[in-house]
Amino acid sequence: MDKTTIDLLRHGEPQGGKRYRGQIDHPLSDLGWQQMQEKMPVNKPWQQILTSPLKRCAAFAEALSRDTDLPLSYEPEFIEMSFGEWEGQTAEALESADKPAFYAFYDDPIQNTPPGAEPLLAFQQRVIAAWQDLLVQYQQRHILLIAHAGTIRIILSHVLDMPVASALRIDVPYASLSRVDVHGSGSHAYTQLKFHAGQL
Repeated sequence: MDKTTIDLLRHGEPQGGKRYRGQIDHPLSDLGWQQMQEKMPVNKPWQQILTSPLKRCAAFAEALSRDTDLPLSYEPEFIEMSFGEWEGQTAEALESADKPAFYAFYDDPIQNTPPGAEPLLAFQQRVIAAWQDLLVQYQQRHILLIAHAGTIRIILSHVLDMPVASALRIDVPYASLSRVDVHGSGSHAYTQLKFHAGQL
């Protein structure tokens, strides 16, 4: 059966450390570069690199493309969810400012969108439409997609047929690498999560 393989790589630590960064365009820290480099196998199996255009993904993708001569495509639909007024804030600061509102988002992220943020269902629709386009465009190829924790959670919850409200329960550490295999195509495709937060 024909197979398409997609490796999902989250960016490493950005400058400024852990916070609700969303669509703020911070570059990687030195540690973030190191985290991503440590995930790279000696023999790189990919035929194409796709990346979110935000610097914390794209800069590493560009360097990898230069080093390997692999073609690179920027995919804005895989950009992280916008967190609205939460962007740039740490979890500790948000919890201190309004603990009920902070935990309400995790209890029911569909109904409790942060102020000015992208609704979770709209984010899901955007990412899954881009995922389905990817599977058509790069059928029977081995792809590396460099993206964000939220984006990867949406893809994995879709692959596993989980309710999207449960996607936040998936831990996606910095520079984590996951693999999805898609056997066949269209309505007859069979999709498997091969590993999550693993190593090639």
